[in-house]
Amino acid sequence: MNDGKADRLDEIIASHSRREGPLLPILHDIQAEFGHVSEEAKRRIAGALNLSRAEVHGVVSFYHDFRSEPAGKPVLKLCRAEACKSRGVEALVGAAEAVAGDRVAVETVYCLGLCTVGPNAMVGKTVHARLDSAKLTALIGEMA
Repeated sequence: MNDGKADRLDEIIASHSRREGPLLPILHDIQAEFGHVSEEAKRRIAGALNLSRAEVHGVVSFYHDFRSEPAGKPVLKLCRAEACKSRGVEALVGAAEAVAGDRVAVETVYCLGLCTVGPNAMVGKTVHARLDSAKLTALIGEMA
């Protein structure tokens, strides 16, 4: 690992060293900083927290928000939980995937916390609410 990434990983890990239960906050910060949690990051976290690499890997692989590899293309997270389903998200999925093609990854998530204004999607840290086919298609088009 080079380009200062190792130093940045160590900084992130150290910034949570006094927390109780630091693993998830560390993983979130690393995911936000690098776009994924690499094998090197898992080893460094494991060493710093006195965990096995398998324990860290187990947490990374359990939660869908964490990636072991970079996404490679922009990601739109489309909420397909019950509230968004009742507000019509399933009717939007086919068109969204067609517009996204190979340029944007459309991933399913279950609840973005804005159930009363669904269907919802998240791009980066921004949640987009009250989506219809036109708004969702335009959103994906902006990402491609």
